[in-house]
Amino acid sequence: MDVLKQLFEKHFHSPVEHVQPLQGGLGGSGRRILRLTGENSSAIGVLYDVREENVAFFEFSRHFRRHGLPVPELYAEDLKQGAYLEQDFGDTTLFDFLSRNRQGDAIAPAVVQAYRQVVAILPRFQVEAGRDLNYKVCYPRGSFDRQSIAWDLNYFKYYFLRLSGVPFNEQDLETDFGRLTRFLLAAPRDYFLYRDFQSRNVMWFDGKPWFLDYQGGRKGALQYDIASLLYDAKADLPPALRQHLLKHYLETLRQYVDMSAEAFMHHYYAFVYVRLMQALGAYGFRGFYERKPHFLQSVPFALKNLSWLVNNVELPVAVPALMAAFKNMLLSDKLLNLNPTVEKAEAHGLPVLTVRIFSFSFHQGGPPKDDSGNGGGFVFDARGIPNPGREERFKNLTGKDAPVIEYLDQQESAHQFFSHTTALVDASVENYKSRGFANLMISFGCTGGQHRSVYMAEHLASHLRRKAGVEVVVHHLQLEKVAAKHTEKAVSTALLGNMSR
Repeated sequence: MDVLKQLFEKHFHSPVEHVQPLQGGLGGSGRRILRLTGENSSAIGVLYDVREENVAFFEFSRHFRRHGLPVPELYAEDLKQGAYLEQDFGDTTLFDFLSRNRQGDAIAPAVVQAYRQVVAILPRFQVEAGRDLNYKVCYPRGSFDRQSIAWDLNYFKYYFLRLSGVPFNEQDLETDFGRLTRFLLAAPRDYFLYRDFQSRNVMWFDGKPWFLDYQGGRKGALQYDIASLLYDAKADLPPALRQHLLKHYLETLRQYVDMSAEAFMHHYYAFVYVRLMQALGAYGFRGFYERKPHFLQSVPFALKNLSWLVNNVELPVAVPALMAAFKNMLLSDKLLNLNPTVEKAEAHGLPVLTVRIFSFSFHQGGPPKDDSGNGGGFVFDARGIPNPGREERFKNLTGKDAPVIEYLDQQESAHQFFSHTTALVDASVENYKSRGFANLMISFGCTGGQHRSVYMAEHLASHLRRKAGVEVVVHHLQLEKVAAKHTEKAVSTALLGNMSR
């Protein structure tokens, strides 16, 4: 933590006033991610001790910026201590933008346009910037080669198929893996493969996409990344939209490389399958093996994609044992019961219940409006709980910081408030799910929108994420306003600095 503060102060010539751990910062990557803010500046700080991966990220970031691609500026780094500062693009990912602006398969035109922008930029990474990239810094492999494919397929076999109890013939499956690998390696693969090109690695900021988490990139085939985005499990894009976006991608790709749509599509669905297996391996490793249940929430969405593929796609290569394993997955009670409400909703053509939880300030903006069009929901006033903001030690912290959480955890009134709140919310959640409703909005307000309301919103989100068939989206409106203000000032300062040079 201290090294990030030192980097911040050295770069911005001002002290850090607030440090905010970001949700998901220790999710699947092992990185610790924080937002550091000063009087007129904001940056994202990262602590990560895998030197080779950090080197790849630094090299790729600078290279992509030289090509004019929308990736974060690196402000400062300390490679020895595994620390760096990068540009702050706020808190809204492409996945968040999608989640807020959909009703089941009905996705708002603004989101479709956002996805069109994203798929149109992808060929610039793959072809334009990929031509002169230094692939020597790639980690852990320089290309998506036979070894990389073997890792992904075995990841799926050992951490998903085995741990979920899905029956398969191991020798026959290995034979199919060999056939599939040879087929994948026959595709042209002299392009940059982003590797994790999905909706949570694209920030939506100031009406434009900004791209993150490409440090695992390497040489590979064009098909892999677009497959990753369009078959991103939890994004759950409707098949018609996937086809629309694929067509737009191919039209844009032709500006950069001479490849016919037929040649591209010959290998495309094989890459869709291998990406799906890689994702399922990750869900199995994190969920079944490490016992982090929230990773298993994506499995029903992946099975939905798998069902569509099995019923609509015939691969040019014969993989009968693999297809048998897929069909066994779709019949597995254990997998179907990971989220029974999701299965029930999909069987009736109904959306999963999305619960949107907000924190806000009564003095600066008031309760948010329900943009889902449904109205209703709950607004809870948390001002009856003791206010940490009245104590100097908490003034620059938020309800997501450990000292504030510890303080409020010790308040009996906070426990009573939360108990009454969850009783009301739980009753509505169960009722909404049984009736197939798609949205529920819950808001917590306090004086400044910084401590009590944030604390309550986070605790309720944690409580609801343990429920089947519920997708939880959290927004801290006042914290987001402050972060956006700092970012706007930082961008303005940078622009003025560039103009003065």
